[in-house]
Amino acid sequence: MPGWESARSSPRQFGSKFCLPNSGPLEMATAVQPLTSLGIGASGTVFEIKVSPASRARLMEMGLLVGTPVELVRFAPLGDPVEIKVRGYHLSLRRNEAEQILVRAGS
Repeated sequence: MPGWESARSSPRQFGSKFCLPNSGPLEMATAVQPLTSLGIGASGTVFEIKVSPASRARLMEMGLLVGTPVELVRFAPLGDPVEIKVRGYHLSLRRNEAEQILVRAGS
């Protein structure tokens, strides 16, 4: 039958979950966002670090790796620097560096 294959292979939507053919519901992926867009006190997991190679090495030496849980503690009064909690200690980052660190919120 024409068009039958495309109808069978397309995902079906049930509420906020999707079902693929011959599979169960899948949870919707949490959006990836810059670290600075988290709310104060909110946490997430580092998804990607897009800073320059020199800065990336420095951050990795301090324990900020992909997959690391982080919490946004506060912004300085003028918005720069940003204080985060990572691996049990507080770390201050320049705002432009923090904007280049992508996190998956609530993880």
